[in-house]
Amino acid sequence: MAKYRKLGKTSSQRKALLRNQVTALIYKGKIITTQARAKEVQKIADGLIALAVKERDNYEMVKVSAKVPLKDKDGKRVKEVVDGKKVTKYEIVEKEIKKDMPSRLHARHQLLKVLYPVTEVPATKAGRKRGTKKVDLVAKLFDEYGPKYANRNGGYTRIIKIGQRKGDGALEVVLELV
Repeated sequence: MAKYRKLGKTSSQRKALLRNQVTALIYKGKIITTQARAKEVQKIADGLIALAVKERDNYEMVKVSAKVPLKDKDGKRVKEVVDGKKVTKYEIVEKEIKKDMPSRLHARHQLLKVLYPVTEVPATKAGRKRGTKKVDLVAKLFDEYGPKYANRNGGYTRIIKIGQRKGDGALEVVLELV
């Protein structure tokens, strides 16, 4: 028996499709797809979530000092004139950050190999370019799904059949996180 379904695609197309669907599943929480694709996506997604659960608390808090630009009430940087040039004013701020331990860093890289980067774009036309922001799915896996599924031994996703697709009669399912 084969280790995976070919899904009628070349290997590069299949890998891209599965990565895209796994990314959408983790970002949105559920997707609608065919049964064959859902079973393949389920394998990959369960593995990623299991990795996130295993490494969820494997970090240490470290204090660092950072140079942060001063901003006025409008959110613009404060400038000062030094030797005839306008230079941004900075202040030094103490921050506490999470420093990954080596195994968590490796897990982060493994997750980044599978997940595509996601950018949120606002629905309104005004400020569409300025309002975009990148979503950190790896942080979502570690911080949200890790603790949520901590006392669960696998089975992080479920498949619910919803009927046949009108066009080609393929069995459609909802793949969702439990």
